[in-house]
Amino acid sequence: MTDFKKQAEMDSSGFVILADYVPGIIQEIRYHSTYNFVGDRIDGYEEPVALITKEAARALKTVSNEMNAQGYRLKVFDAYRPARAVRHFVLWGIEDLDKRMKPFFYPELEKHELFEQGYIAKQSSHSRGSTVDLTLLDMSTGKELDMGGPFDLFSELSHPGCRAVTEEQYYNRMLLQGAMVRNGFNTLNCEWWHFTLKDEPYPDTYFDFPVSCAYLRR
Repeated sequence: MTDFKKQAEMDSSGFVILADYVPGIIQEIRYHSTYNFVGDRIDGYEEPVALITKEAARALKTVSNEMNAQGYRLKVFDAYRPARAVRHFVLWGIEDLDKRMKPFFYPELEKHELFEQGYIAKQSSHSRGSTVDLTLLDMSTGKELDMGGPFDLFSELSHPGCRAVTEEQYYNRMLLQGAMVRNGFNTLNCEWWHFTLKDEPYPDTYFDFPVSCAYLRR
């Protein structure tokens, strides 16, 4: 790897703290916790905070304003993901004995199938900085909308267009998807929660600086 490429991967100058752009956003950064499909805090997540490119943050602010007017708030599970975190996923995938979280996140699949079916990639769009995993929270109840399956459930049930869910659950998915697509995001065909900015500013760079507010403020 050239020094120039290393410098690019560690350059956080185009990134912002999402909550600075969308003050009312709710954050539950799963990979900073142990409640995720691995069962451990993931490498590179030094703080439970959503970082993202400026361009994606601006687009999400528009989504948030639109959803707020309808009585909803955005809740984010993940945004920028360092390349080292993705390597953590890959190494975990090689360790066949570690299946602690299988009943919660991949009950129907074996670990190798998570990669084969595209649920986990060896390079993630999250590392390019303009991808976000999120849902909607009903401001009147304080609860997440029922999407027919939780974040990071690796199953056909999580495919956005899956009709095995109820009409209400499907409506909720389309409510989120419609707002995101109208404001410049693309969907992923196997995860209802996953969206990438269509005109992402760094389509060929996979960043590896840590998820840390302090790193952005250096």
